[in-house]
Amino acid sequence: MKSGMRRQWTRSSRAYLAASGVLAVVAALTVHHYLSDAALAAGRVGPMTRVVEAAQPIARGSELTAGSLRVASIPRGYVPPGSFTSPQQVTGRVALVDLAVGEAVTETRLARVRAGPVASLIPEGYRAFAVPTALPPGTVVPGDHVDVLATYGAGQLQADTVVEGAEVVLVLGPTTASGSRGSSGIGLPAGTVAAAAQATLMLLVTPQQEQRLAFARAFAVLDVTVQPPPGAR
Repeated sequence: MKSGMRRQWTRSSRAYLAASGVLAVVAALTVHHYLSDAALAAGRVGPMTRVVEAAQPIARGSELTAGSLRVASIPRGYVPPGSFTSPQQVTGRVALVDLAVGEAVTETRLARVRAGPVASLIPEGYRAFAVPTALPPGTVVPGDHVDVLATYGAGQLQADTVVEGAEVVLVLGPTTASGSRGSSGIGLPAGTVAAAAQATLMLLVTPQQEQRLAFARAFAVLDVTVQPPPGAR
């Protein structure tokens, strides 16, 4: 009886050892496959590279400072085109779009070097068009969206929506008698704006919309209506 149990135990041991060997081979192959894939992935994305990113939320039109930037290391394959490696390369430039924390700073997200206060806010392919309004300064702020309507004719009037949903990039208001700037935006010299209590909106438009606005301003009366915020539309 003991001999039979010994033979049964021996067969069980051999089966166990064989199964263990198979599992060891499978584990080794799995690890090898994983390491091979990792090596291939590392080869595709490349070595780690320095990239300048926003260290805090940066609003469009804000000047980049050393305190608002930081450097992160990411694989070269994930580096966006036009990125920078040192904060000194972009310090003093103006953000063309809003930048979230951790978002890479790239050339296309920055205003042109030596651009003016309005030009620095215009993305490539767009224009800023000035539209005088009957709105008091402070009614509309940068970031709001408006529609521009044109009323044609002298007897039988006809209204047409010239531009819909244009973004306000700046609000221009007249300066006070002392020359100080109003709270609505950039101040203009006294007498520049026809109505001292009215605001002029700088709207972000396409070249095609720019032509329609220019025609409408020459032959029609322009009115501006303010759209609700995106979440309320």
